[in-house]
Amino acid sequence: MADMQQVVLARYCEGAPVPDDFRLENAGLPEPKKGQFRVAHVWCSVDPGTRSRLSGGDSYAMALPLGKPVDGFSVGIVEASQNADFPVGTKVFCAGGWKTHSIQSGRGFIGKVPDAPVPLSAWIGVLGVPGLTAWFGLKTVAKFREGDAVLVTSAAGPVGATAGQLAKAWGASKVVGIAGSDAKCDFLTREAGFDAAINYKTETDLTAAIAAQFPKGVDVLFDNVGNDMVNRVLPLMALNGRICISGQVADYNLTPEQTPGIVNTKPFITHRVNMQGLVVFDFAREFPEALQTMAGLLASGKLKSNEERFDGITAMPEAFCGLFRGENFGRRVVRVGEEK
Repeated sequence: MADMQQVVLARYCEGAPVPDDFRLENAGLPEPKKGQFRVAHVWCSVDPGTRSRLSGGDSYAMALPLGKPVDGFSVGIVEASQNADFPVGTKVFCAGGWKTHSIQSGRGFIGKVPDAPVPLSAWIGVLGVPGLTAWFGLKTVAKFREGDAVLVTSAAGPVGATAGQLAKAWGASKVVGIAGSDAKCDFLTREAGFDAAINYKTETDLTAAIAAQFPKGVDVLFDNVGNDMVNRVLPLMALNGRICISGQVADYNLTPEQTPGIVNTKPFITHRVNMQGLVVFDFAREFPEALQTMAGLLASGKLKSNEERFDGITAMPEAFCGLFRGENFGRRVVRVGEEK
């Protein structure tokens, strides 16, 4: 193959992203220099958090310049190498972007895919950043304790579903998920082991429904939604409750002026509530242990994961935009190459 294909940012997103915000380009196939290697991607991911870089303003990461390839995670096979640690044929996961190929150096977010009986795509899903976000968000940021009662929002997504299952595995007294369809709620209770699930789209009084599930209060809120949800749950937190801000999918498309404020602040004092966000790469040194444990759980069937698979790099913009219409049911990955 003489060319590489990549999806670049064609214009800054205003509100919810649409496919026309992106453009497919052909580029010359890059050759690795000394110490580098080229990865032929097999699967690429679309991630809600990417949205924060697409409006021209800096977030926890710098804004993506126009014409640059969009960020994403990839898993693939080394096909050309000038790095002895990553010979041709090595399977790796990496921050490869929305491209068919990438040049890597062995530094940053990259790892060799272990020999484990799990799908290759899992290494950018439940065994990638989403799973790691769930692991460290729950264990380290929320300081999970055995016996905690846990509420997970956007619970059928790859981060939320993993967080809820880990909480159950670690001894939560109760895990409740909030999701946007009956099918998603059924998955959470029948397959993922949640104790209960609430469909926020059909529940007439969501606050009351949450309160009914937690008569003694919420010990841990693992939130992937945004300020309106946090504001709703704050009065329902238990004494010494902990809130992990994992994502803000409902707020990513809003300007600062449009973003809801958090006004129910009294529980921070009365109930000693602690709220903290995370960037998962802060815990990079601890990734190998977490991945090894989760890979074992996935291989044994004790950790369930849903994937939505798309074919062809041309599908990436629509797969991404659908995240913000609530269409996704699990991790969205796009096949951009062939597994050899």
